[in-house]
Amino acid sequence: MKGKNFDNRVHLIDEVRGFAIICMVVYHLFYDLVVIFGMNIPLFYTSFIDTLVVLFAGLFIFISGSACLFSRNNLKRGFLCFMLGMAMTVVTFFFIKDSLDVFGILHMLGINMMLFSLVAHLIKKIPPLLGIVVCFALWLITYNLQNGYLGFEGILQIDMPAELYQTNYLFPIGLNNASFFSVDYFPLIPWTFCFLAGSFFGVLLKEKRLPEFFYKMHFKPLAFVGRNTLIIYILHQPVIFSILWVVFWIVG
Repeated sequence: MKGKNFDNRVHLIDEVRGFAIICMVVYHLFYDLVVIFGMNIPLFYTSFIDTLVVLFAGLFIFISGSACLFSRNNLKRGFLCFMLGMAMTVVTFFFIKDSLDVFGILHMLGINMMLFSLVAHLIKKIPPLLGIVVCFALWLITYNLQNGYLGFEGILQIDMPAELYQTNYLFPIGLNNASFFSVDYFPLIPWTFCFLAGSFFGVLLKEKRLPEFFYKMHFKPLAFVGRNTLIIYILHQPVIFSILWVVFWIVG
């Protein structure tokens, strides 16, 4: 979605992506307060917050899939995104092992962007609504793969072979054991299905088959944030940590 003519952008994508990244920054602010600086915020560990995290992360991934329909070079963009994820892995491994980032959202998005460049022609041949429904269903069915089963706990639950979880070598696809740790973990399964659902939605956007509301600018500051999510994602944690460190140092 790069280009000098911003009138050709689907502005709602920028605005939703901006909203999602702001929610992510707020969550990481509270994460630092609780986990790193030791503040007691009981709400942080509730299922309500866990649900919000999944919701907003899923929204960001969904919109990222939609944005691929408007990119000139998803292979290049995906490689850059993945390498930035690897850079975060290296930095956290050597300097902040307590917050080790092995396979976070940047790794997952980077791989999916590169894969999209290979299957884009197939996605455009499948009816978008069918693709969205099927991908959403697959996301739901495979969501608990890392917990050892497919489907829903107690309802249509299919237990996976225990042998698949005896090693951590398959962690990129969601197969790992209790010894695996990544502070930011978004395995390809199930999140690739969320990304692809967004890609099918992007077909509808690209073909202008949605109401005019989707294509208008509604809130310029939010759209600006949405156009710079990668920079914000990379810089927000160092900035938040630095500010909090100074604040806690001042107050003792």
